[in-house]
Amino acid sequence: MIVSAQPSGFGATVTGVDLSRPLPPEDLAAIRAAWAAHAVLSFPGQPLTLDAQEALTLQFGDFGEDPFIKPLPGRPHILELRREADETAPNFGAGWHSDWSFQPQPPAATILHGKVIPPIGGDTLFADCAAAYDSLSPAFQRLCDSLTALHSARLPYGRDGVYANETASRTMTIITGEAAEAVQAHPLVRVHPATGRRALYCSPVYTIGIEGMTRDEGYAILGHLFQRIIEPQFLFRHRWAPDTLLIWDNRCTLHFAEGGYDGHLRVMHRTTVAGEAVAGVA
Repeated sequence: MIVSAQPSGFGATVTGVDLSRPLPPEDLAAIRAAWAAHAVLSFPGQPLTLDAQEALTLQFGDFGEDPFIKPLPGRPHILELRREADETAPNFGAGWHSDWSFQPQPPAATILHGKVIPPIGGDTLFADCAAAYDSLSPAFQRLCDSLTALHSARLPYGRDGVYANETASRTMTIITGEAAEAVQAHPLVRVHPATGRRALYCSPVYTIGIEGMTRDEGYAILGHLFQRIIEPQFLFRHRWAPDTLLIWDNRCTLHFAEGGYDGHLRVMHRTTVAGEAVAGVA
């Protein structure tokens, strides 16, 4: 197995391993170590069945809970991210976020397998929230360490959210409603359970304020952090190819799904790995 890291160390490509079969303990340990070190791992040339993707996911942990999107029939843990060639609705995932951060125990990992890849567009961008935290001044780090952020799915999935107000048809079945409007508090700075590194844990899609602050006060801080996280030096661009599998760490990254493939079919299969309660700075 060969791990080829990006120059920044954020993101790596892994070759010389077959993900369609159960991983030997030594390979699984090496992949876990690479995942901890690089946060985003790409595995090219992995033609997987749905059964194989489910089995691979379970080698990393239990399935996470995926709300608000109807899964594949008979496959409650697999979401098909499908956009037909004639669709005009915005591409799914077009906003910086960490998957399901509004849950009490958000998923540790997301696993995405490329099935049908358009010839243009459709890149996935990732932001290194640990490096962004490291770039803050010590005084601002201490402030962030002490704060609690409020997360909710209401902006995209609430009764008055983005998806509830869509007028263009969409192949994917997205569920909106009152359940999406619940609020979950998490530390603004998350301590990674494997590496001990601190990372900013907030996003413009799911973070709606800071506990104990007015909206304007909270957004003065959050707006600055949102801009810092996506500065070019913290970004990694993944360009898809058919049968590529991607696994990323939701605890220390944000991601953004680019469009640019109108007129082309795109099909991806997604699973999540259950996580743990968000740990803040002691």
